[in-house]
Amino acid sequence: MYKKVDSSLDFVPRELEVLEFWKKHDIVDKSLSQRKGNEIYSFYEGPPTANGEPHAGHVLTRVIKDLIPRYRTMKGYYVPRKAGWDTHGLPVELEVEKKLGLNGKEHIEEFGVAEFIAECKESVWKYLSEWEEMTERVGFWVDMENAYVTYENDYIESVWWALKEIWEKDLIYKGHRVVPYCPRCGTALSSHEVAQGYKDVTETSIYVRMPVEGEDNTYFAVWTTTPWTLPSNVALCVNADEEYALVEVAGCPEHDTATSRYYLATALIEEVFGENARIIRTMPGSELLNKRYTPIFDYANQLIKDQQSAFYVVADPYVNLDDGTGIVHIAPAFGEDDARLGRKHNLPHIQLVDLEGKLTAETGEFAGVFVKDADPNLIKDLDERGLLLFSKDFDHNYPFCWRCDTALLYYARSGWFIAMTKVRDELIENNKKINWIPKNIGTGRFGNFLENVVDWNLSRERYWGTPLPIWECESCNAEHCVGSLEELHSLAPEVPVDIELHKPGIDQVHFACKECGGKMTRVPEVIDCWFDSGAMPFAQYHYPFDNKEIFDASAPADFISEAIDQTRGWFYTLHAISTLLFDRPAYKTCLVMGHVLDGEGVKMSKHIGNVIHPSDIFASEGADATRWSFFTTSQPWLPTRFSEETVNEGKRRFMGTLWNTYAFFVLYANIDNFEPQNYDKAEYVSKRTVIDRWILSRLNSLIKNVDKRLERTDITGSSRCLQVFLDELSNWYVRRSRERYWGPEMDDDKIVAYLTLYEVLEKLVRLIAPYTPFISEMIYQNIVVGHLDSAQESVHFEDYPEADESLIDEKLESDMDLLLDLVGLGRAARNTAQLKIRQPLAKAIVVGGRELPLDLIDLLKDELNIKDIEFGAEASELVDYEFKPQLRTLGKRMGSDLNKARELIPELPGRATMEAIKRGESIALDVDGTVYELTEEDLLYTEVPVAGYVTESEGALTVALQTELTEELIEEGFVREIVSKVQSMRREINFEVTDRVDLFVAANEKMTDLVKRWQEEISEEVLAASLTFFSTEDELPQDAQNKVWDINGEEMCFALRCSEQKK
Repeated sequence: MYKKVDSSLDFVPRELEVLEFWKKHDIVDKSLSQRKGNEIYSFYEGPPTANGEPHAGHVLTRVIKDLIPRYRTMKGYYVPRKAGWDTHGLPVELEVEKKLGLNGKEHIEEFGVAEFIAECKESVWKYLSEWEEMTERVGFWVDMENAYVTYENDYIESVWWALKEIWEKDLIYKGHRVVPYCPRCGTALSSHEVAQGYKDVTETSIYVRMPVEGEDNTYFAVWTTTPWTLPSNVALCVNADEEYALVEVAGCPEHDTATSRYYLATALIEEVFGENARIIRTMPGSELLNKRYTPIFDYANQLIKDQQSAFYVVADPYVNLDDGTGIVHIAPAFGEDDARLGRKHNLPHIQLVDLEGKLTAETGEFAGVFVKDADPNLIKDLDERGLLLFSKDFDHNYPFCWRCDTALLYYARSGWFIAMTKVRDELIENNKKINWIPKNIGTGRFGNFLENVVDWNLSRERYWGTPLPIWECESCNAEHCVGSLEELHSLAPEVPVDIELHKPGIDQVHFACKECGGKMTRVPEVIDCWFDSGAMPFAQYHYPFDNKEIFDASAPADFISEAIDQTRGWFYTLHAISTLLFDRPAYKTCLVMGHVLDGEGVKMSKHIGNVIHPSDIFASEGADATRWSFFTTSQPWLPTRFSEETVNEGKRRFMGTLWNTYAFFVLYANIDNFEPQNYDKAEYVSKRTVIDRWILSRLNSLIKNVDKRLERTDITGSSRCLQVFLDELSNWYVRRSRERYWGPEMDDDKIVAYLTLYEVLEKLVRLIAPYTPFISEMIYQNIVVGHLDSAQESVHFEDYPEADESLIDEKLESDMDLLLDLVGLGRAARNTAQLKIRQPLAKAIVVGGRELPLDLIDLLKDELNIKDIEFGAEASELVDYEFKPQLRTLGKRMGSDLNKARELIPELPGRATMEAIKRGESIALDVDGTVYELTEEDLLYTEVPVAGYVTESEGALTVALQTELTEELIEEGFVREIVSKVQSMRREINFEVTDRVDLFVAANEKMTDLVKRWQEEISEEVLAASLTFFSTEDELPQDAQNKVWDINGEEMCFALRCSEQKK
């Protein structure tokens, strides 16, 4: 016997029972280890940070990352799934600062670095339980007990090994460069971090004038978007190959009525001065080289000893004429091109902004003000001194800190870099070997990032991170990179074996310089935490110190997946490190996911209040429904709308349909004590009906299609195939086969129906197991475990089903597709004519479709309740014509007879008239004795269905139903309505499907006689043991439940009670 199935669609308590089953029987661990020794399918889990709560986007990534490993496991692969935690870096430090009420590095130093590090280590586990609960609840099977942790010594040692390898390839260097710098966090950032924090902002740009030395009342017109950099200005730059002009302008700025002269690019004169400028002469930019000017702020001038080394014009092709004036101001401390030109021309390095992003004491009244806040004051000062031409707002994309949201500054800093530009070609070549889903990420967003790769700013002037393992000699400046704990102990034997590889302890480790014997001290920086996560393929195994064979067998990964923002985050660092160390990709296939939006397509935000918490949706709808919604709503790489409504809809359509089909099987299988192992399936193959053969063909085509799609990681396409099949199974196969399960005897046809539905369900639950692991386990445990000798402890230990090609009948599937199209058109035609499906019709005509085999024609007739179906008719046979006069041609000819013609022309025989017109004949029309010969030009016509038919068409396919009803057809329609109403009452009263009933009928004489004529058929359909007639409702037995019905305009009352012949 099968456990009785509750028809409720509340899957939450059932899923919790499944979770308990998995825990009790250690199913997850068994599944992960079951395939050990088989070919490895490698999957990398991108490490989240557990000091932030999981959100809906994390659920999406987890269900996608769960499906593919489940599928590959069922395909026979060994799929290690090691969880991981990203524990270092700014995200953690900022959270701790907030918790402790600290604000920046100075406060951290006062608090104590050791104490701060201890707080960081504790903080990373703040939401661990929420992450573990979400991971378990959504059914993401990953090894949480042996997760890798980026702050552990073993992990850090592997990172040190990697850095040493890169160091020995001469790809790590110390440099003084302009880098993206966060003044709030007090550290430089890497290009991939910067790429994650851009925002569209509106800021003020200014046009200023700088006096030209030796030329009275003459200025360089200069444009800048960063007024705060002007106090550090040391040069101007033009494009030597562009044309410039000296122009005369009256009254600029507004308070200065004097006429002034300006140098600027000819192409930009109108944009800057409009029509007020008169060109005095033009010259190439090269003619302006070395012209000197007076700086508009004197702060830099006071710091420069050699006045001739600054405040003159240089040239460079980077200056363009897209906007501005064609003359750019140069401050080498605050821009990459500025710094490059500073080195090229040996310009002074003036940096009048401190590490907190504030103007320094040298700037007088502006000192101590954050640069962005200083802009208005600087602009006001320039305006008051007559040096501001004008200002205007401009919109642009500006980088902000990806963690604290502070505007970044481009700032000259010393730091440690990885020379990624030296391996640009290798990065690009390795990218070509990756299967990106979708393709355009690899060639576009990711590929473009590689084409424009810059050196990796590796060092961070922070505290909580992997220490940069470089020691410098205090005497001779020699450098040494340490690649392991063993090496560190060999250099400094007094170092404890269990030393923690973090600040401040590691900073106390010193050793003698091999070059001069001096004291070697570690550089103070930690590394970019993105290097930690990018090192996980080998660091998770403590490679190369342990588990070398495991890493060698599992790299590169066969599959990874994260959200689109990781194209310049984890995806890049994985790729970069693997290229640097092994000159190969880190992964073979990368599925890129879009962001999760709310049901209205708006980004989720606590501020808006539209955030959906995973725990809430699991509690209301369940994990499988959530998973299914993500799989089917849209392609994974597109933004996904997520709401309780979309999840509920998926649950209803997919899980509800599956559950009802499963419940139907269990109900009748229990009634008939059906056990699949009691029958030799081979004996019944020849006894399958056409619909059995069709559903088995569809099942195996589905298996083949889903397998092929999952092989290429087409999750949405495969999911939708499953949905279509389930609709066909429930709404066509089961519905059309239902009566086969109702018969009292276990005959061959009923056995075949059971064997067929059982085979479909058993294979289907294995097919959907990677998608919806909970419901597949529920069904499997009830209908497979204990019923098949081959049953496993869990559906997730099963092999993925393989298609039986011998059962695939493509012609039968094609024919059934046509049949279903005809059914749809036939139903639509009935709706048009307002003819219920229970009303039999005499005939249907099919136009445009090939003739179906006889067994399918019988099925079609039964489904549409049609006595006869005719194929092969011409469309013209179903069309009649209605005519009207063409007033434009007949008005003058007929005069007053036109009114009579308007009555006569619509009475013309439609098809005969059209055939005559097509033969080129005229139509004689007698109007009160006057005969008019009408041609095609004299008539307007419209196509109408042939009288007595209603038609529906789609493309070349048309179905026409004969609408004329004979007395026999009408009577049979009454019988079907009566049966339907009695069956409805059986369900309302909650009779068991096998219960026999006593049926009582109260009706007029006409309807009583009708029921008596059909008594045998009605009794058989509704399982009536007896049928008794009464004249009025009042005479019906009191112990029977009754209901009055309107049946096609006739009032009838039926009463039911359970018969003594109960079964």
